[in-house]
Amino acid sequence: MEKTFIINNLDCAHCGAKIEEAIGRLEGVESAVLNFPMKKLKVTGELSEDILELMNRTARAIEPDVEIVHSGGHHHRHAEHHHCHEDGCECGHEHEHDHDHDHEHEHGHSHEEEHSVSGEIISVAVGTAVFAAALLTEHLAHAGIPALVLYIAAYLILGHGIILSALKNVAKGNFFDENTLMTVATVGAFAIGEYAEAVGVVLFFSIGELFEDFAVSRSRKAITAAAELKVEEADVLRDGEFRRVSSEEIAVGDILRIKNGERIAADGIVESGESRIDTSAVNGEPVPLTVRAGDPVMSGCINLADTFTMRTTSAADDSMIAKIAAAVEEASSAKPKVDRFITRFAKIYTPIVIAAAVLTAVIPSLITGEWSRWVHSALTFLVISCPCALVLSVPLAYFSAIGAASKLGILFKGGNAVEALGKVGAVAFDKTGTLTNGSFTVTDTVSFGGMTAEELIRLCGGCEQVSTHPVAQSIVEHCRESGIKLAEPEKASELAGRGVVSEAEGRRIICGNLRLMAENGIALPPDMEEAAGSVVYVAVDGRAEGMIVVSDTVKRTSASAVSGLKKMGLEVCMLTGDKAENADAAGRELGIDNVRGGLLPGEKLSELSRIREEAGKVMFIGDGINDGPVLAGADVGGAMQNGSDLAMEAADVIFMNPEPESVVVAKKIADKARRISLGNIVFALGVKAAVLVLGLMGHPNMWLAVFADSGTAMICVLNSVRLLDVRKYTV
Repeated sequence: MEKTFIINNLDCAHCGAKIEEAIGRLEGVESAVLNFPMKKLKVTGELSEDILELMNRTARAIEPDVEIVHSGGHHHRHAEHHHCHEDGCECGHEHEHDHDHDHEHEHGHSHEEEHSVSGEIISVAVGTAVFAAALLTEHLAHAGIPALVLYIAAYLILGHGIILSALKNVAKGNFFDENTLMTVATVGAFAIGEYAEAVGVVLFFSIGELFEDFAVSRSRKAITAAAELKVEEADVLRDGEFRRVSSEEIAVGDILRIKNGERIAADGIVESGESRIDTSAVNGEPVPLTVRAGDPVMSGCINLADTFTMRTTSAADDSMIAKIAAAVEEASSAKPKVDRFITRFAKIYTPIVIAAAVLTAVIPSLITGEWSRWVHSALTFLVISCPCALVLSVPLAYFSAIGAASKLGILFKGGNAVEALGKVGAVAFDKTGTLTNGSFTVTDTVSFGGMTAEELIRLCGGCEQVSTHPVAQSIVEHCRESGIKLAEPEKASELAGRGVVSEAEGRRIICGNLRLMAENGIALPPDMEEAAGSVVYVAVDGRAEGMIVVSDTVKRTSASAVSGLKKMGLEVCMLTGDKAENADAAGRELGIDNVRGGLLPGEKLSELSRIREEAGKVMFIGDGINDGPVLAGADVGGAMQNGSDLAMEAADVIFMNPEPESVVVAKKIADKARRISLGNIVFALGVKAAVLVLGLMGHPNMWLAVFADSGTAMICVLNSVRLLDVRKYTV
């Protein structure tokens, strides 16, 4: 059993990690995954009826005001952005108690949030002004008592929430949360005369929280944008007239009217009319798409021009935009390995730093007698005892990567998929429908000399009208698009797997493959050049007159995508079930040296293993039903949106824009996410280690300590949010 819950009044990533671990240990719970930015908790296992009560009791033992409710229930987001310091949150965050019971406002109460943030900004601004006045009074007027009064006033304005929370936690027996440790550090700084450092600690802490609020909010908006594309109502044909109905009532086969400026409510096919639609919200493609009768359209796109009607091929709840929203929400819960490492590291970091603080305060002081100096050093340790810089910024990097990718029509099914893509050394493509358009086109018409090329294809097109084979249909379509009047056969018969034999205009016309020509004793020119693609030979009255080459043309961005991946140092391969000659021809055109054609699904898996041994982790991109096994067997599986449902189900990444350049963009995003997360780890730990070393050497500096805590957290979080700038990922 799997259930998703909303977790309200949780503003600290470190506390969230503790709650996740504690709930995961409850009886019957197999796993608990907390998505901190989205404030959602996914729990799996044999869940009892009282699991909600047990989870709330467990969570409140760590953070008293946390409230866990059923997803889709009536309690949602109780002033999430209140980074204050009351009611016992272990990392110091007060919470409002006004409950909004309107379930339609699940994504936050913007007015309450704006009011809260405005209040925090005013408090920081006033506290900063009083702090500046204290510094000026001390250094310019040399007034000790007035300066001390101003320092105390600034400290109370900026840090009153920390102090109140610390007192409440101590009363409950919780002595080692961030509020308590910071209060001990700052009060200790006042006691040894370091007034400016004490106020500076709470000032930077408050500023850091404001920046964290901004960063998390921005990231959350990016990743929930897909959910907001859902259309609530649409004009549906009912009893001969269009009526405005809820999108939930839309069924397969309904006729919808899409007016100018409206967003499409469900997937379907244009029934009548012609217009231009904006598909950027779905696939990231900035150029509007012209659609007319018979063309497919996806939900979430916007009609930019004339009104048209469409016939739905899905209900709204099963539409592409609904799948996108579900995939993005699920993606933010699948955590990368580095995130799990940080969670384990955080559990031992704080106890180690506190132990170091106690030893630093006591042992050197007993030896040297310089209690003030070494207590000062110990106080700096207490300031950097919370690992929030890592606990929040590292998962936020992958969360932001998922949000940025979704804006560009790339759906990662988890932070673990982003992390894995950042480690791949090779990319293997399927051919048909992935690097090529998956539709046949006449690419060459060769006459053997007896008739013109136009006459040749006119006769062949007329003959092929009786066939439903894709190659035959492509020849007929080519003739119609070229304005060629087709020969109408008096009689015709299709021979499965070989071709068509017909009589037209008093002549016997045979169109088909080499086998059909041989069966009818038709000799082909000995010097005939081999053609890449599917070849249809044409014989008239027993004589070979020419051949028509039908090929699956490569996609617009295939060559540039291959070139881009190679420039990134990746091995690029093609693994396809198409015949070897066609695969080799496509490989030469695209610049792919490692090509394997004529492969069955099991053989693709074997080739994948070979590539993995030579180049490291492999990403495979395909779109067919037979690609399911190899997509699941790859280190990272990617599927094009125009492919089969099985391929998209098995894939780790779905490309809503089926152009191969999307693969390059996805790789750039994954690489950047990996660099930023590792950079955050190195930077945060490096700064904290430097401050610890300075303290151990007897050079305490609480300004550096607060920078190592709130400063590094702020910088790391803002560094993670840089991933949201989608302008940097263009090919």
